[in-house]
Amino acid sequence: MIKIAQIETFILPPRWLFVRVETDDGAVGWGEASLEGHAEAVEGAFASLRDRFIGHDPARIEDIWQVAYRLGFYRGGPVLMSALSGLDQALWDLKGRLLGVPVWQLLGGNVRDRVPVYAWIGGDRPDEVAEAAAERLKQGFKAVKMNATADLGWLDSPKALDETVERVAAVQAQGLDVGLDFHGRVHRPMAKQLAAAVTPLRPLFIEEPLLSEHLEGIVDFAQHTSVPIALGERLYSRWDFKRVFEANCVDIIQPDLSHAGGISECRRIAAMAEAYDVAVAPHCPLGPLALAACMQIAAATPNFVIQEMSLGIHYNVGGHDLLSYMTDPSVFDVVDGMVDVLSGPGLGVTIDEAKVRDAASRPIVGWRNPAWRGPDGAVREW
Repeated sequence: MIKIAQIETFILPPRWLFVRVETDDGAVGWGEASLEGHAEAVEGAFASLRDRFIGHDPARIEDIWQVAYRLGFYRGGPVLMSALSGLDQALWDLKGRLLGVPVWQLLGGNVRDRVPVYAWIGGDRPDEVAEAAAERLKQGFKAVKMNATADLGWLDSPKALDETVERVAAVQAQGLDVGLDFHGRVHRPMAKQLAAAVTPLRPLFIEEPLLSEHLEGIVDFAQHTSVPIALGERLYSRWDFKRVFEANCVDIIQPDLSHAGGISECRRIAAMAEAYDVAVAPHCPLGPLALAACMQIAAATPNFVIQEMSLGIHYNVGGHDLLSYMTDPSVFDVVDGMVDVLSGPGLGVTIDEAKVRDAASRPIVGWRNPAWRGPDGAVREW
């Protein structure tokens, strides 16, 4: 029986945390435990995971998941679940590589051959988002997502909603569908008005119209719009999603495979969603390993609808492109709004380990969410 010999973590620019698991016979699997702005905390959580699982059979992925989740006594939350997510991804990658098959093959096989994807665009003005959308169209995308609004107070002038409508129309004029991310920064009085204002334009979805902790508000909000409601990037387990499903107020869930327990847990969350006729569109503004893990779920999940795909072409911070950590970035090529199901073993991507070790060896200034403040100086949601 092979055993886990080493569990390594690498904090990488701009804001990622890679996980490398090696067995005593030299087999290797990679995962991603990125928790934007809190990499140091997640890295610290790996101390207890190493204590428990060095010497453990890496093939017993479910047993490792259960032990990591249940026997820490304090469970759940972004830090512990992100650490578990990265370890879980690495174990699935390792198993797939040892067996010579993609992870989706181990999940029961693929239910689709291509994965619909969308990309993020920035810009505060209609001309800015139109230009960004046109560039995404050239890159092969047919759908994008953008902030619904850069800044709204608890109660703002209704005129503040006009620019959002103009921005949505500007993107659609380029021939793309668009999802609107409220990012939880819009409070209920303005969220209702904003949803009503954009409804005639028929966006793909409204994401986080309110913060997910205000579930009763989302239930009320859902009664006032016909636009699909999406949320879930700040939920970390099937128990977090359970109350959302029971409230019957969300149309699309967006678990993050680097925050919500990895492939193992997100597979279960997706199955729960299917029972409630809820679609799955995993959250992923992260790196190549996180995206590759999402692609495994996308390939094998019947109620999957579209994948956020933001690496490299989204976050090219200081000239650093995460695609440079991959030996073959072409596996993520977008054609006609879709990416072919990854066919390589494990997660389907190969990491350039030398580049990872070199980047992680340099001093890194921790990434932090920027502080957003309104005209009155009060802090706004990022």
